[in-house]
Amino acid sequence: MLLFKRRAEPRHSVWHESMQLSQWLGSAPHELPEPPELGKAPLLDSTRAFDVCHVGLVLRAVLGVQLLLGLGAALVARDAAQWLTLTANGTVVTMFAVLSWLLAVCAAKRLWPRLPELAQWLGLMALGSAGALLGFGLLSFTGDEPASGWRIASVAACGASGAAGLLAWLKQREHTQRPADALAQLVELQSRIRPHFLFNTLNSAIALVQVDPARAESVLEDLAELFRVALADASASVTLAEEVELARRYLAIEQIRFGKRLRIAWHLDPGAGAARVPPLLLQPLVENAVKHGALRRPDRAGHVVVRASSEPDGTLTCVVEDNGPGVPDADVRDGAFGLHAVRRRLELEAPGASLRLESSPEGTRSIVRIPSTRRPGA
Repeated sequence: MLLFKRRAEPRHSVWHESMQLSQWLGSAPHELPEPPELGKAPLLDSTRAFDVCHVGLVLRAVLGVQLLLGLGAALVARDAAQWLTLTANGTVVTMFAVLSWLLAVCAAKRLWPRLPELAQWLGLMALGSAGALLGFGLLSFTGDEPASGWRIASVAACGASGAAGLLAWLKQREHTQRPADALAQLVELQSRIRPHFLFNTLNSAIALVQVDPARAESVLEDLAELFRVALADASASVTLAEEVELARRYLAIEQIRFGKRLRIAWHLDPGAGAARVPPLLLQPLVENAVKHGALRRPDRAGHVVVRASSEPDGTLTCVVEDNGPGVPDADVRDGAFGLHAVRRRLELEAPGASLRLESSPEGTRSIVRIPSTRRPGA
């Protein structure tokens, strides 16, 4: 019904609407409300290996230790009755030691990752030894068998060995889960970045359909490319040349919207185009330079400069700068304006890479450095 009503409108009404759209595009740029700022979703949690505060994990740990205890008791027992006695007595020690160790690890799960690797092993083995000794002390208190020095040393060694085995299992468990967690977070990042730049692009294309069909077609082609990249495999890296092409398409759309208010300059090292980078790396930086920098200068035209160079050791450096009024120091420290998403992408896909934000009243620079993944001598 709406379609038929639209076709029944007088031609002068359509012409009047087109004139309004032309004025709307040619004068002050109009934007739909911004999507919500990307939040600070947690990174791959370094405490995951020490996060033992789960009933299922506690149950698996207890059952594993009890199985080892039963097998050890079976080696020295003469018959089933003695095996049952040894297992029952040993359970007092192992249950107390394992549960107290897991409780201590859970309570300090944010402290252990801050320690060096050696300190983690020594500290948690000492904790296991102390738990085993306390459990053995509880058993000795209820029994009449004297505790010899050999027995105490054996219990302490078993506690330390058990703690080392549990720690090795936790670290191996965290290591095997890391790729799946990284991919899941990359998919989440990608889904959260898509609306960040597709929203206003679609709005511009709609506005241009009646005013300038040729330009509208160009915008829609760029929009289709943006969709293609946004829907691509989140785990696949791309070349810098592909990222530059995506940024060019985005800036072409923005220049249609803002006209002479926005000027773009490119300084690209031809040898850097083949470098592999995480997908959707450059476009968010360019978008921030436009929206939060160049267009914040009402007294003069905004400038955005994109630089990319490859150093002799293969390190890739990308710089996006604008001539805006700068951003507050707190935003520089916290990485506001959606830059957490870019920084998280680098942490997940490009170990050793960095993103730095420099700002002054004369403008803001986003600097990305990605170390080379080439092998020496390659």
